Order: sequence, then C-alpha cells, then structure tokens
Amino acid sequence: MKADVTVKENHEFRRIYRKGKSAVSPALVMYCQRNRQGKSRLGVTVSTKLGGAVVRNRVRRQLREIYRLNRAALLPGYDVILVARVKAVHTPYRKLEDAYRHLAAQLGLLTEDRR
Repeated sequence: MKADVTVKENHEFRRIYRKGKSAVSPALVMYCQRNRQGKSRLGVTVSTKLGGAVVRNRVRRQLREIYRLNRAALLPGYDVILVARVKAVHTPYRKLEDAYRHLAAQLGLLTEDRR
C-alpha cells in the first residue's frame, strides 16, 4: 500500500481516536473520521497481545487486503483505523471480511449501492 493512502503518524491516530466515530465487533474495532484530502486512508493497529511478529503481521496483511478489496464500496475522503482484537487471530478470513463490512455499514461508510 502506498504511503499516501496510509495513516502513519501518531498524532493522526490520536486525532481519529479522539474525534472520530467507532464501531465494535468481537474481532475488530473500526474508527473513522472525515479528512480534507478527498481520498481515503487506512491505519492498522495490532497489539503485541495477539502474539509474536509472525501472527501480528499475518493479521495486519489480512486487514489491509480486506480494505483493498472493499475500497470501491467505501465513500471517499475518510481516514479509517482498524484495530485487531485478540479474537482476530483465530477468526477465518471470510468472517473478518464480514465483520469489516458490517462495521463500515454501521458507520455509514458504504456507498448507497452497496448497503
């Protein structure tokens, strides 16, 4: 994923956590906030509680791929942060994707034709 479509800076994460909207599922937490850039950006947070580096990176890769495949269905101009919870490690990919879509719908991030 290109650097211009990711949220990297700590102050950006804190701003989205503080001022953004959130939705929760057993495996994921999604935060979102409108940005002024006109394009959506993704930030992924995976705690060391989930396991070693291999486990954390696998979860991170899965979340980035879910975002990439569903990006066309999202409204443009939002910063989205996905926080993996401990259950995300043992959740199958399809259920993670379903949880992602459900959270996006809850936050009103899906375009009209995808709801």
